[in-house]
Amino acid sequence: MTIGGVIGELRSGMTIGIGGWGSRRKPMALVRALAASSLSDLTIVSYGGPDVGLLVAAGKVRRLVTGFVSLDSIPLEPHFRRARQRGAIKLTELDEGMLHWGLLAAAHRLPFLPMRAGLGSDVLRINPDLRTVRSPYSDGEQFVAVPALPLDAAFVHMNRADASGNGQYLGPDPYFDDLYCLAAAGRAYMSCERIVPTRELLAAGPPQCLLINRAMVAGVVETPHGAHFTSCVPDYDRDEAFQARYAQAAATPEAWDEFAAEFLSGAEAEYQAAVAQFRAARVTTAASAAGATDEVRA
Repeated sequence: MTIGGVIGELRSGMTIGIGGWGSRRKPMALVRALAASSLSDLTIVSYGGPDVGLLVAAGKVRRLVTGFVSLDSIPLEPHFRRARQRGAIKLTELDEGMLHWGLLAAAHRLPFLPMRAGLGSDVLRINPDLRTVRSPYSDGEQFVAVPALPLDAAFVHMNRADASGNGQYLGPDPYFDDLYCLAAAGRAYMSCERIVPTRELLAAGPPQCLLINRAMVAGVVETPHGAHFTSCVPDYDRDEAFQARYAQAAATPEAWDEFAAEFLSGAEAEYQAAVAQFRAARVTTAASAAGATDEVRA
């Protein structure tokens, strides 16, 4: 599929899950297109990072379901923080394990799964709709009944995929991308760094890195550097300089408008070209600074 083709299958008011973790292997090309679309009133389910920030800044989010929203090296995502301070979005804040359990319940078509996380904490206080259940067995233990998190659609990003929709991660962590796909019940969309023949998937790593199978997804999109500026190791690390630029731009509406005009006003190819120019300018500046330092020392 194309990026535009994916966004064209979505509708306002949907619940959309976004894979990855914080500022790591996020399907940012798809997120950027979603932020630029006319869709609105979305519920986003995510271990949040700049995916949440971009969509909040674009006014697309009605409710967020999350365990955190972080840029990793920058502890709190700035657009999310501002939206929460203004009361601009509704928030369902869960323990990280509870979010995992909600996706797992949806993947298995269960209404809920029991777990101990949340007991004795403010998670139950700030989420008064959560219920507890008691074990029907002799132990009689009480658990939190974590409700399923069914999704209308999901986005994930893999290192490699084939044209049939089999996806492979090559980094250290699968995160929960397979559960996002399963929770979306057939409307999951996978972007990838490169589409390769299936035989290359089989040769690139152990079987467990073949995280996504073709039955889980509705479409696959080849998006080189499509996770930028988050990491997609081993293909590339997080672009810390660009992430810092992004965070600084969130400081004022004027700074954000300038950032958006430079990087977010066109299609994905234009974004990647603008990022390349940003990198080139940094290299030139660094070289000039080094030359000046050498001259002073001389």
